[in-house]
Amino acid sequence: MVMTRAGFLCSFLSLLFFVGIGTIGANPLFRQGDAYSKYVLNLKTLERKGGGGHGGNEFTMFASSFSEKFTTSNYGTKADDKIEKLPGQPGGVDFDQYGGYVTVDDVTGRALFYYFAEAVGGDSSSKPLLLWLNGGPGCSSLGFGAMEELGPFRVMSDGRTLYRNPYAWNAEANVLFLESPAGVGFSYSNTTSDYKYSGDQRTAADAYVFLLNWMEKFPEYKGRDFYIAGESYAGHYVPQLAYTILLHKNQTSAINLKGITIGNAVINDETDTKGLYEFFWTHALISDMTKDAIFKYCNFSSSAVKQPEECNQAAEEANLVFEELNIYNIYAPLCLSSNLTSPPKKASVDDFDPCTDYYVNAYLNNPEVQKALHANTTKLNYTWSACSQVIPNWLDSPSTVLPIIQQILASGVRVWVYSGDIDGRVPVTSTRSSLNVLKFPVKTPWRSWKINSEVGGYTMVYNGNLTFATVRGAGHEVPSYQPARALVYINSFLQGQDLPA
Repeated sequence: MVMTRAGFLCSFLSLLFFVGIGTIGANPLFRQGDAYSKYVLNLKTLERKGGGGHGGNEFTMFASSFSEKFTTSNYGTKADDKIEKLPGQPGGVDFDQYGGYVTVDDVTGRALFYYFAEAVGGDSSSKPLLLWLNGGPGCSSLGFGAMEELGPFRVMSDGRTLYRNPYAWNAEANVLFLESPAGVGFSYSNTTSDYKYSGDQRTAADAYVFLLNWMEKFPEYKGRDFYIAGESYAGHYVPQLAYTILLHKNQTSAINLKGITIGNAVINDETDTKGLYEFFWTHALISDMTKDAIFKYCNFSSSAVKQPEECNQAAEEANLVFEELNIYNIYAPLCLSSNLTSPPKKASVDDFDPCTDYYVNAYLNNPEVQKALHANTTKLNYTWSACSQVIPNWLDSPSTVLPIIQQILASGVRVWVYSGDIDGRVPVTSTRSSLNVLKFPVKTPWRSWKINSEVGGYTMVYNGNLTFATVRGAGHEVPSYQPARALVYINSFLQGQDLPA
């Protein structure tokens, strides 16, 4: 999806001038953070719903009253969804993979697309189930998570050939990627007006119904240890889905939720936005004068309505960062050409190609690939794109999900939060400040964690099953930039063990 310059946006309504979504990093494809900025712009003329500054009370009431529903018109069986081979797939693949649909609303014909990579080496029966969600809102877990981050394959620069990811997370779990909500990627609704009602509440409800119905296709995963992971705006999706599951756990034993983990995640607007400018200054991206003006004149409170002109001017100066750098990794090179190359360039998972978005976009728009994935393109009136072309607005979103995270922790479910430490979109300074709002006592003090005798990042553990970790040298999409460190992280999380010292 091609981006155009769209003024100044922010991480919440009162600071709409804050974050620019222009041609970020000279890359014309939409990214997760860009979609988040676009969504906030839409709030300029809408009343913010879903709890606002009240801790997400509306979402809590919705999840409590939500009644799960089962459908009978799911698309095919597990056997129907099995992918024999993806076009351009390398040899020696030692795991089963599936792709297809699960209906979440019979009346409107809302159907969500999934891609599922079972654990490698025929070891699926002994490994947990992990659901991965990308953010946006409105961005694809297939295009980002599966094809650029933690999935079993990456796409070569010809846009047609795949190569193996040796750090894929299906080494540790059976990994399920969900394109959600309807209108994202290959997911769709037969009722076009459905797309107008997208928001946090319906996304969580549909994802919950999806899981229940998906497990009817894959009954061997009922009761299996289950985890949810995600990044960016999935900082909303993941806790909200987990909370919905917990509220209905007495009605079904199919979903055995053990833990959630979120990375570079949007979780608390006020501190998330303040931390953005702290990161810019501490990483020498803005001047002392600009930083001082922002923190002197700007009101970061979610109740603020209008900012003084001095704040607007300082924020406009700071927004140049979005035009000049790859904001998702401030030290990464830019993509300077959108052209595919044939024969493909030599590729390495350890050296992330900044033009990967273009390769993935070409691959997933290949009719042969769509057929192999069982994508129902006859139902779509748009081409596949990394972030939705058809969701016009976002109806509800609480300004904070911290109260929901607290309730998840109180239920005994583990929560791990991680940050790639060179992401400028939802930076580590934002996440640390947001977690500090919880005021949890520290159980295990700040320390380094290691991989191959090198520092992989830093971590601390709070009382009550909450762990925070950084991943050194990683951007917004942590497994893209530091795949080996990301694999160590997810292994520790799934095992319930502290990160290695």
